[in-house]
Amino acid sequence: MFHIIENKKKKFPHIKKGKGHPLILLHGLMGGLSNFKAIFDFFPKKGYQVIIPSLPFYNMPLFLTNIFNISKYITQFLIEIGIKKATLIGNSIGGHIALIIAKKKIDLVHSLVLTGSSGLFEKAFGDAFPKRENYEYIRKKSQEVFYNPDIATKKLVDEVFHIVNDKKKGIKTLYIAKSSMKNNMSKDLSVIHQPICLIWGKQDHVTPPEVAKEFHRLLPHSELHWIDKCGHVPMMEHPKIFIKILEKWLSKFDFNHKNYLCI
Repeated sequence: MFHIIENKKKKFPHIKKGKGHPLILLHGLMGGLSNFKAIFDFFPKKGYQVIIPSLPFYNMPLFLTNIFNISKYITQFLIEIGIKKATLIGNSIGGHIALIIAKKKIDLVHSLVLTGSSGLFEKAFGDAFPKRENYEYIRKKSQEVFYNPDIATKKLVDEVFHIVNDKKKGIKTLYIAKSSMKNNMSKDLSVIHQPICLIWGKQDHVTPPEVAKEFHRLLPHSELHWIDKCGHVPMMEHPKIFIKILEKWLSKFDFNHKNYLCI
């Protein structure tokens, strides 16, 4: 479905489509590039360049496997391909990564879109994966991510089951999750002045509605939009509504497309 591109100088696997203002899509810990399929298909037709990097959750040495080094990786990726003033769109830990980059690399970030973002609070698997070899348990935990449990297809559950039962991937997943939970950004958000769009599922059990309200309170230039009957991954569960909200929000900005490199 997606053609992965790797740079010649450094390997930054990613997919891209379109020309114009860059939208950088950052998936969550148990997510993947396909989570953003609807956005990837829609926005290039509207004059945007859409780029989805494959996040190196399982490719770094264990001692480097944390949210800060993944943020550095994305920063290096944006610099490598010549992107400045991008809109970072992050789900779950992808949102957390976007916030870290926005705080540290102002010149790279025009705006942010956070959906089910970590950074304040998130309900994860915990310090371990109890019953990780129990397929039914993993299926139930995967379904809890969505309002509609049918979104957690057998293919999706199989992928999660494989990750948590792969010794190396399972350990690295815990390392990243722990680093995310330890890095509470409540004291950092007031210095992030880029425009921010919060798109949240009203029935998100991983990063509950109270988290969205707290982000909205602490981020100086944020708007909060709700999607009803929706869990932790709105762009998968209600792609049309998500796109409608995002397109309307982006339309408020007068992007000069000549200022952006089209790779």
